[in-house]
Parts: sequence; C-alpha cells; structure tokens
Amino acid sequence: MQFKNLRAVREDRDLKQKDLAAVLNVSQNTYSQYETGVIALTAEVLIKLSDFYNVSIDYLLDRTDNPIVQK
Repeated sequence: MQFKNLRAVREDRDLKQKDLAAVLNVSQNTYSQYETGVIALTAEVLIKLSDFYNVSIDYLLDRTDNPIVQK
C-alpha cells in the first residue's frame, strides 16, 4: 500500500528521500520502500516521522486529510 500523504508531505517541504533516510538512520532504498508500502512502517518510524513533520500519524497513513496533530 502506497502512502500518498507520506510522499506529499516530503515533497511539499522540498525534501528528498535520502534526507528522510538520514533522519531515520536507514538507507534511501529502505525509506523508498516505506513510502511504497513494500516495508511496513513500524510504530517507532511513524512516531519519528510524525514528530519531524509535526503532522498526525493518521495523516501519514492516509486515514485522514487533516494533518493537524490532536492533543
């Protein structure tokens, strides 16, 4: 399952996959596989990405179109 919001938020911020791979301490190929759904996103990765982008995990997983984090 591809995650369109995960890719869109990266592209909206003019970041490359290698930039996010460095944040997550993984290879660019691994990050690419996260975006395309080849490798499942772990809770740890989702939390890091959510914190990095300051968006909700539900947004990253395409469960909502609202990126705002509910506290």
